Amino acid sequence: MAAESFLGVVVRSTGSWYEVMHDSQRVQCRIRGKLRLKGVRSTNPVVVGDVVKCEADEQGEYVISAIEPRRNYIIRRASNLSKESHIIASNIDQALLVVTLFSPETATEFIDRFLVTCEAYKVPVTILLAKIDLARQNPEAVEEFHAIYESAGYRVIEISATEGDGVEQVRDMLRGRTTLLSGNSGVGKSTLVAAVEPGLDIRTGEISQSHHKGKHTTTFSTMYPLAEGGYIIDTPGIKGFGLIDIDDAELAHYFPEMMRFLPECRFYNCSHTHEPHCAVVEAVKSGEIAYSRYESYLKIMDEDDKYRK
Repeated sequence: MAAESFLGVVVRSTGSWYEVMHDSQRVQCRIRGKLRLKGVRSTNPVVVGDVVKCEADEQGEYVISAIEPRRNYIIRRASNLSKESHIIASNIDQALLVVTLFSPETATEFIDRFLVTCEAYKVPVTILLAKIDLARQNPEAVEEFHAIYESAGYRVIEISATEGDGVEQVRDMLRGRTTLLSGNSGVGKSTLVAAVEPGLDIRTGEISQSHHKGKHTTTFSTMYPLAEGGYIIDTPGIKGFGLIDIDDAELAHYFPEMMRFLPECRFYNCSHTHEPHCAVVEAVKSGEIAYSRYESYLKIMDEDDKYRK
């Protein structure tokens, strides 16, 4: 008799066991050994959001035997010293990047790397400027943040999960979609999820007073169904976001504000670093492209060069 099999969606990964949703039921599955070999450069061959084929083995336990083709995913370098990749989630309709200007401060370079990855893998992304009740104590910083990212083409929504600001806007965005929620530890992702979907068992954590860094409160990526339809994928707090498999020649294409100036560059293969008559560099000088964004571009190029040696 043929083994029972089914297709389901991975909703939780613990590294050794996977929870697969099938017909509104969660099934515990292991990964078939040979499946690991296919993702040699990836630390996690099966990720939350994957549509997988599961089969019962001789002991009656389910194993994941195949992964259906992914329509997109969010990927980063596994570590600062690694050439391996780590896929955060797959088959997502949109990403929400939660950032904070204070307590803790999200680094501009981290934001830009995440946005580049979303552009490269065709994932629509919105920036959630969290803890806005604190940020409003420095209105100039808030105004500057809006100017930088809205001029680049991104939507920025101000939120405060504790005060209720922006929560309804986020709830509307989540309805009927599969959404990846990401950001550094301590920016309030779990608190936001609890505000958007009361009753979900999402742990929250406090900020470490000694270093003003967020404590990790989510251990594994998990997909949660939403009462009004759709799913939210809550991810572990990410400290760094090393890019992988993005060529220098393509990098400027993933900065939307740079894309507008590329046709005006004198050289078709302009690197936008030292060439004469570079429209991108001129736009940076005139303030049409934020210097912080251009600085991120240069740092990413420099990092990629190191990894190619």
